[in-house]
Amino acid sequence: MNRRDPIKLAPRHGQRRSVGPSPRRRMVVVVVLLALAATGLVARAFDLQVVRKQFYQSQGDARFLREMTIPVSRGTIFDRNGEPLAVSTPVMSIWANPSEVLDSDERIPQLAQALGVNASELKSRLAQRSDREFVYLRRQMSPEAAQAVLDLNIPGINGQREFKRYYPSGEVTSHVLGFTNIDDHGQEGLELAYDDWLSGKPGAKRVIRDGMGHVVEDLEQIRAPKPGQNLTLSIDRRIQFLAYSELKNAVEKFQADSGSMVILDVKTGEVLAMVNLPTYNPNDVNASTPSERRNRAMTDVIEPGSTIKPVLMAAALSSGQYTPTSPLINTTGGHWFFQGHDIHDTHDWGVLTPTGVITKSSNVGAAHIAMSLDTNLMYDTYRAFGLGSSTDSGFPGEASGYLKIGHDWRPLEKAIMGYGYGVNVTPLQLANAYATIADGGVMHDPSFIKGDDNPAKQIISPAIAAELIQMMETVTGPGSTAPEARIANYSVAGKTGTAHKASAGGYDKNNYIAAFAGIVPASDPRLVGVVIINNPTKGSYYGGVVSGPVFSKVMSGALRLLDVPPDNIGRWYVGGPLQGSGGLAGSKPPVDKPIDDAPIDDGAP
Repeated sequence: MNRRDPIKLAPRHGQRRSVGPSPRRRMVVVVVLLALAATGLVARAFDLQVVRKQFYQSQGDARFLREMTIPVSRGTIFDRNGEPLAVSTPVMSIWANPSEVLDSDERIPQLAQALGVNASELKSRLAQRSDREFVYLRRQMSPEAAQAVLDLNIPGINGQREFKRYYPSGEVTSHVLGFTNIDDHGQEGLELAYDDWLSGKPGAKRVIRDGMGHVVEDLEQIRAPKPGQNLTLSIDRRIQFLAYSELKNAVEKFQADSGSMVILDVKTGEVLAMVNLPTYNPNDVNASTPSERRNRAMTDVIEPGSTIKPVLMAAALSSGQYTPTSPLINTTGGHWFFQGHDIHDTHDWGVLTPTGVITKSSNVGAAHIAMSLDTNLMYDTYRAFGLGSSTDSGFPGEASGYLKIGHDWRPLEKAIMGYGYGVNVTPLQLANAYATIADGGVMHDPSFIKGDDNPAKQIISPAIAAELIQMMETVTGPGSTAPEARIANYSVAGKTGTAHKASAGGYDKNNYIAAFAGIVPASDPRLVGVVIINNPTKGSYYGGVVSGPVFSKVMSGALRLLDVPPDNIGRWYVGGPLQGSGGLAGSKPPVDKPIDDAPIDDGAP
């Protein structure tokens, strides 16, 4: 035996060898561990459900509880007879949570095909916005097409109900109505002017969404939706269509740059029709240009030419110096060289009465009358008729025109203002001036709303207004400037205008404004119409020839649509105080042919 080997002692009889902790001890350890785990779980549960309940509740709600907007329909716009001009139709927009969609990027080509877009561009767009939770993929889809996208059940793809504006009359009423943007807010025209009234207020509700983003339960309504209110316009869609059709025919026939027509109700100032060319389709605004969308009857100003002469005559009659038949005005030679400027007529009309100045549209006669009047009276009369100031129609972007302050007028400026140069008006302003004469000298602010409260203002006396109407009746009578503006079985009072357009450094003698403004029926006025044709280049450029026929056709139809009884059955013309003479003193009636007032020459200031 090696001494270094340890001595192994055998256990005594009855003793057991110890091999580790006893079962009791192990049991105690297990129980203690379980107790500690249970305590930890209870503590954790207490922390989750009591101490930090609000935090985790908000975190869970953020993932599954959502506040959703309840869209509302924009109010419908009707014409005066209840015909819809602008309506809102339900559509659906598709939106996505980019990160969720990218997690299933193998389905992006399928999604792109359903949306009608390029797959690679769609994936790139989602990747660039992966830090967001909401991205529109396509707006204002038809409900059927949008549902087809949602039926693909692609994670992160959702739909949102919206409304889209639709205009049944298309380009015919586009300049009056304007249009809305993709979020259904008015951008131009009456859609913009009455946006708050039409828009309403969206509601809100709290919902629960599942992991796919689908709404599984509506919990509560937070805010009730308030639909937009309807709007009834003064526009008569029938007359609007008629005016648009005839204006379009004239612009095409005479190859003009543009045109406008305005029709007012004499008794109320309500706008029954307002059309412009060129125009656009409000259902496809992106295909139009800003020039096409401009409401020229409200935003464009013109020098009215001889259509201003009835306003000059209002000042003349108010002065007490003139009556329709006196004093006589010498226009012999057809020219008046005044301060180095040649004011001229198309013909030598000789001696004219004040009515004859209107009938023959004599610039020489109008200039003589203007120079004989007190400057303040003339200025105040022009101003009272609304020249140089907004009509307060409420239409967005309405121009005020231009009228120089009277005490700053130079003599030559005053003379040419007598026949419509040196002053700028919109077609609506001109129409409103004629409506004032037609309503016995009472002015109403033009309105686009049916039944709008429209206070009246007396501008000139009823007697003077009646005399002006009689004087203007001769304009469509024998030997006048506008026989083509006559209306069968109705008397017409009006005035032609043919003016050079201003250009840099003077006036363009090859560019004209052809205008006609008229009142019907002359014996009991109901309607006023103004037609402006800008730069007719084919055939004639005279207001009586270019714009007069448009007035005749449109107003003839309007009178019948409104059941206005004829006042001139069997005759074209109701004679004024100088029936048969055409306002020429001591001469025979001239040949009845379309003539018009001569525009100013190139040297005009």
